Amino acid sequence: MREVGGRRSEVGMAVALVLALALGVTTAAETIDRVLAVVAGQLIMLSDVNAVRDLGIVTPAPGADAVASVLSQLIDRELMLAEVDRYAPPEPETAEIDKAFAAVRARFPSDEAFNDVLARSGFAAAHVREIVRQNLRLRAYLDQRFTAPDGNQQRRQMLIDDWVASLRRRTPAINLYQPS
Repeated sequence: MREVGGRRSEVGMAVALVLALALGVTTAAETIDRVLAVVAGQLIMLSDVNAVRDLGIVTPAPGADAVASVLSQLIDRELMLAEVDRYAPPEPETAEIDKAFAAVRARFPSDEAFNDVLARSGFAAAHVREIVRQNLRLRAYLDQRFTAPDGNQQRRQMLIDDWVASLRRRTPAINLYQPS
């Protein structure tokens, strides 16, 4: 009888050990990447948000949840780029892309620091150049479409904000981000 009880306690201890290990593995799991939004069929990943923030391409609003703030800006950017692609503004000059890319690179004290951010984000320098190119196309489109006759930048920004709001209403955008 003692042996049977001993085996039960051994089996119970083994089950408890397996559960403890499984729970330990679960709590030690690290999120590598995840989808935060789907905009006009394009995925925005957590790694995208972290990369553009770390590269200084998008700055979070002061005092806001950094991920939510950058994600919101990336959602707007995707909506605007979808519209820009419909009208195909002229391509930026290579020298203009080089200059904008150099400005991103100049935010870092060394090539090593810049390359570390690229490695962490999974981005290549070519991907950063593409983001810069798209941003220049977007800026050219906004400059062409939204001009304030009196040079009033607040009025211009209000027009752009209204346009982006209309894009949000008519373009599928699913924000999956849940702040912790």
